[in-house]
This record gives sequence, C-alpha cells and structure tokens, in this order.
Amino acid sequence: MQGVDGMRGELAMEDARTAFAELLERHRGIVLKVAHAYARDPADREDLVQEIASQLWHAYSAYDPARRFTTWMYRIALNVAISHLRERQRRQERSLALGEAMLDLPDDSIADPETDQQLRLLRAFIERQPPLDRALLLLYLDERPQREIAEVLGISETNVSTKIGRLKQRIRDEL
Repeated sequence: MQGVDGMRGELAMEDARTAFAELLERHRGIVLKVAHAYARDPADREDLVQEIASQLWHAYSAYDPARRFTTWMYRIALNVAISHLRERQRRQERSLALGEAMLDLPDDSIADPETDQQLRLLRAFIERQPPLDRALLLLYLDERPQREIAEVLGISETNVSTKIGRLKQRIRDEL
C-alpha cells in the first residue's frame, strides 16, 4: 500500500507531464523547424523530432520557469539537432556515403517563380553553413531577439550581431 507521500509524488509527476505536454504542443513549431533544418529525410526528421521531445522531457525538471520556455526549448532542440547531425555525419563517413543536404524544400511551391527561386537559393545557402551558423540563421529568420539568440547559442550579443551581419553580406554576395 502506497503512503500519502507516494500518492503526492505520483500526482506531482502527472501534473508535470500534463504541463510539459501542453507546453510542447503549444510550441511544437520550434521542434519541427529545428528538425526540418537538420534532417532531410522524412524518417530521419521524424526520429529527430522524437529525440528532441525526449530530451526536452528529460531536462524539463531542470527548467527554470523564470526564464522563457521558448529560449530553453530552442537551446535543447538545437543541441540535440547538432548532435544528431554530427552522429549522422560520422555514420556517413564510416559508410563512405555521399553527404546530402540537411534541409528540404516544402512540397508546395510558392506561386511566384521568382520568390520560389530566391527561397531555394536561400535554403541552399543555409544547407552549406556549419551547424552554429545554421542555428543562428534559423533563430534570426524566426525573428528571435538577438539577446535570446545569444542565450540559446551560448555566445555574446555582440557576437550574434557580428555573425548576422557577416551572414547577410555573404547571402547578398552569393545570391
């Protein structure tokens, strides 16, 4: 027979699961964006989404509600995605497989061919970037404040500003 403390613990755990599930559902777009940016193959992308969700749950007990949930979520999601990408690259190197692009274009094309072409060029540019720059671009394009980008990536706001400026210039030069 379970004591009162055991029942309280179970109720607290159930409350935490419910709260986490609600937050994950509300912000699932973040997980999907990150997975889409780091996994081309749909099955690989699905695995990455599950791994991100799993790691978010494992880290949830350490989440500080005084901080923005989305910032915390981005940091974990990007770390998992980068680790996933590195592991995938190691597997490809071992099997001598050719590298493939990490981003996928949506199936539904934009009606304007010029905009569609620009989007394809931008995505191709993003594909070629190292993981940190790719993460920075993802957060920037998601219109995250520089302070939040710095916090998520663990770099200074000045570094964020500098890197964004350089990436913009490279985009202008290449596209």
